[in-house]
Amino acid sequence: MATTPISAAGRTDTGKGVARKLRAAGRIPGVIYGHAREPRALSLDTHAFELMLEKVAYRTTVFEVDIEGTKSNALIREIQRHPFRKEILHVDFQELVAGEKVTVSVPLAFVGASIGVKEGGIIDQIMHDFEIRVDPMAIPSKIEVDISALAIGKSIHVSDIKVPEGVEVLDDEDATVCTCAAPKEEKAAEPTDAAVAAAVAEPEVLSKGKKEEEDGEAAEKKA
Repeated sequence: MATTPISAAGRTDTGKGVARKLRAAGRIPGVIYGHAREPRALSLDTHAFELMLEKVAYRTTVFEVDIEGTKSNALIREIQRHPFRKEILHVDFQELVAGEKVTVSVPLAFVGASIGVKEGGIIDQIMHDFEIRVDPMAIPSKIEVDISALAIGKSIHVSDIKVPEGVEVLDDEDATVCTCAAPKEEKAAEPTDAAVAAAVAEPEVLSKGKKEEEDGEAAEKKA
């Protein structure tokens, strides 16, 4: 698996005040930590980092972090964002160690045309990613879920999914990934209050007309 290069600058000053000054200067504060090493504070160019995020799926990408000539392979473990503004506040990198597996979340991608959908069914996706343990250099960008044979009323579970060699899925093997539900039946339109009132009133009108007719006939006999 190829790595994505990213440049960073080391820093010795830390704290909220320093972080605010860095962001005001167009840089993002961050830190890199890992097995058997002290955390090291760094900063990234904001514009370059945001452009990079548009091109890669950072959760499953291994980065070659270059800190002033010292390079380390790492994963981005967290990107802290401002709750209201579109602003990155901080980035955490985890340095990778050769031969040491990592735990990451990998998105699921549905492939194939479900026979249930062809019959009018609806796919209900329960899970959107798998948590896996894998060698950092073999992290898949996605895990495909073939739904071609999924019929109405049937489900696909974690144990049904074929994953790449070397990938260990940590989710419960009995967990439901997706189901194909039957199409919902349309309910007949219920009568409105006005329609009910009209239906009740109509016999009264007919009854009244009949009474008037009988009264008329009686009057004619008297005459």
